[in-house]
Amino acid sequence: MRLGKWIGLFALVVSIYILWQIRQVLLIVFAAIVLATALNQIVKILQKIRIKRGFAVGISVFLLLIIISGFFALIAPRIIEQLREFTFILPKFLDQIQLWNNWLLKVIPEQVLNEIQGLRYLTQGLQTWLDRILGNFFLIISQSLNIVLNLLLFLILTIMLLIDPKPYRSGFIMLFPAFYRRRMDEILHKCESYLVGWIKGTLLTMLLIGTLSYIGLLILGVRLPLINAIVAGFLEFIPNVGPTLSLIPPLLLALLDAPWKAVAVIALYFGIQQVESLIVVPLIMKSQVSLLPVITLLAVVIFGSFFGFLGVFLAIPLVIVVQVFIQEILVKDVLNHWQSSSKSGNQTNVALVDINFKNQNVADDSIINK
Repeated sequence: MRLGKWIGLFALVVSIYILWQIRQVLLIVFAAIVLATALNQIVKILQKIRIKRGFAVGISVFLLLIIISGFFALIAPRIIEQLREFTFILPKFLDQIQLWNNWLLKVIPEQVLNEIQGLRYLTQGLQTWLDRILGNFFLIISQSLNIVLNLLLFLILTIMLLIDPKPYRSGFIMLFPAFYRRRMDEILHKCESYLVGWIKGTLLTMLLIGTLSYIGLLILGVRLPLINAIVAGFLEFIPNVGPTLSLIPPLLLALLDAPWKAVAVIALYFGIQQVESLIVVPLIMKSQVSLLPVITLLAVVIFGSFFGFLGVFLAIPLVIVVQVFIQEILVKDVLNHWQSSSKSGNQTNVALVDINFKNQNVADDSIINK
């Protein structure tokens, strides 16, 4: 291998290492791009009624702040009230677990108990877990401050990208060869279309799931219905895994009252998921790129393992973008044009990609300012 290739390989390894070290920042940037893409749709609507972009951006950001402020002003007090109630429920919940543990120890034969390791220490394990949380109180505070700083960075980046997205878009397009820039502009437009469709559908689904969960839990008389409904709505952002996780808190709270209520909660959440799968998704997710359930589940697990909590929430938009790039570049532009031709004897030559675009010689400015 020549020196130039060794240098190129070394530069590639260093680049991958640097990108891995700043992966959290890159995820925040990607999240800002997703939100800016969604807000840009509002800006375009306002521009159609002859409002200048600067004012349109200000109105969009103002509406976003109004929605966030209204959420905290109207719902946050009730959330705080129910969190206080939760602090009183928690000791009762631990006592109930202790009673269940003692009942299991009496019912299950001694030979089975010897094979089931750890059953005798169920309550003690939960208490140890709570003690660890209280002991790491300052660590939790520092992590919360870090989250606040990342949130501020996220909002600032979103506003900066929203004010004038053309330079950033054109800069990304300029990284590709001149003959491919028009095609890359089309691919970015398709990514934008799919992301906007996914955001609209997901927000409507979250709102519907949260509302149905709140009404159902309120009818069943389960404690903390508002918090559980908000959790169910937000976890809907995580497909496959989120709806299952959202069932656990109301199920445990229902068990404190009566076993039948726990069964009713399971039936309620199962019914809501059926309504979502059979009615909601076909109606409001038409513009979303089709993702296989296995792909979405693996994406959540893989991105969560590599990037943590933020990777879980950004797994689906990341998969949408990756899938569009694979379909458009790898499949349509490469594999679909990969032809084999045979010559005399057993020699076979593989013709490389033959991509024909209209107006390949169009100036870069016409592509960038599209």
